Amino acid sequence: MKNTVIDPLKMELSLEKAYKLINAIANKNRMLILCHLCTGEKNVSEIEEECGIYQPTLSQQIGILRDEELITARRDGKKIYYSISNSVALEVIQVLYKNYCK
Repeated sequence: MKNTVIDPLKMELSLEKAYKLINAIANKNRMLILCHLCTGEKNVSEIEEECGIYQPTLSQQIGILRDEELITARRDGKKIYYSISNSVALEVIQVLYKNYCK
């Protein structure tokens, strides 16, 4: 690895983003939801069934993931579909999924 000069301010801002991401996924239920979403878009019923997380806990955890801009929602009729919208979060979850969930 080359010796590179690191801008302390840039590093501080990057670390803050990394901290927010890790903090957002550092919950068993949120991590489980994200692991299931890393295989593709799912509606609430599918997430409930696959994760075994039921209302109101599911709504609360989905709300946090949305607030942190890790997932987005898409409405199709009466169903709401969720998918991972943050590419860094997706990469992190894919690594975790590959190593722990398969």
